[in-house]
Amino acid sequence: MAKLYTPAMAKIERKKAKELKKNKGKALKSSPTREAWKRLKRNKLAIVGMIVLILIIVVAIIGPLIAPYDYSAPDYAHRLQTPSKDHLLGTDNTGRDILSRLIIGARISLPIGFLCVIVAFAIGGTLGALAAFYGGKVDMIVMRILDIFQSIPPMLMAIAVVAVLGKGVQNLVISIVISSLPARARIVRASILTVKRNDYIESARAMGASSKRQLIKYMLPNALGPILTSFTFSVATAILTISSLSYLGLGISEPSPEWGAMLSLGKTLIRTYPHVLLFPGLAIMITVLALNLFGDGIRDALDPRLK
Repeated sequence: MAKLYTPAMAKIERKKAKELKKNKGKALKSSPTREAWKRLKRNKLAIVGMIVLILIIVVAIIGPLIAPYDYSAPDYAHRLQTPSKDHLLGTDNTGRDILSRLIIGARISLPIGFLCVIVAFAIGGTLGALAAFYGGKVDMIVMRILDIFQSIPPMLMAIAVVAVLGKGVQNLVISIVISSLPARARIVRASILTVKRNDYIESARAMGASSKRQLIKYMLPNALGPILTSFTFSVATAILTISSLSYLGLGISEPSPEWGAMLSLGKTLIRTYPHVLLFPGLAIMITVLALNLFGDGIRDALDPRLK
C-alpha cells in the first residue's frame, strides 16, 4: 500500500532541506582561509600590528599630499627647533621639518624593504624549491653553495657587497638580496620537503602529473603558510638592514630622507637635540614592531595545531 504524503510530512521535508542547506553553507564558510582569519582576529596584538602597518603604508602612498613642508628645503632661520605647533616633531640641523622627512622616508624604506624580500624569495625560493623537489645531487649542490654564503654573517655580507659595488639604491637592494638568499632558500626548501611527503602528492604523481605541475599546483600552495609568515619577518629585517647600512654611510645618504640616514645625521646631536635622533628611531621601531606582531599573528593563525 502506497504511503500517503500528508501536509505534515511535506513540512518535515522542507525543514530537513532547509537544515541541510544551512549546514552546507556553514561548511563552505568554515574554509581554511576563513578559519585562519578567525584565529587572526582573536589575536589583538596581531590586529594592532596590521592596523599600524596599513596606516604606515597609506601614509607612504599619500605622503606628498599630507607632508606639511617640503622635506628637502632648508630653512636656516628655524634650524634645530624642538617640537612645537609649527613643527610638530621639530627641525633638523638645516631647518628641514622632521615630520615631513619621516613621511617621505616611508616611501623609501617600505618599498625597498618589500622589493628586497620579494626578489630574495623569487631567487632563493626557486633554488630551495628545486633542491627539495629533485633531491639527490641537485639538493646537495644547491645547498652546499648556499652554505658558503651563509657562513658569512648577513650584515657583513651586505657591507662587503656595497663596498664592492658602491652606494646607490640598486646596489643596496643587490646586497640585501645576496645576504638573505640562503635563509629564504632554506625556508622554502623545508616547506616543500614537508609537503612532499603527503599522500595527495603521491596521488598526483600516480595520476601522471608532470614535475612542474606537482611543484606549482600542489606543493607550493600548500607550503605558503611558513613562507608567508617568514615574508613579514623578512621585511622587518630588510628595513633594519637598510637603516643600518644608511646609518653607517653605506646605503642611502643625504639629502634623501631615509630613516637610517636621518639617524646618522642626528647621532652627533644626541646630547643637545635628541629629537633629531629620537623620531627616526621611533619610526623604524614602530614599523618593525608592527611587522613582527603581524607576522606572529599570521604564524599562529596558520598553525594547524591551533584549530
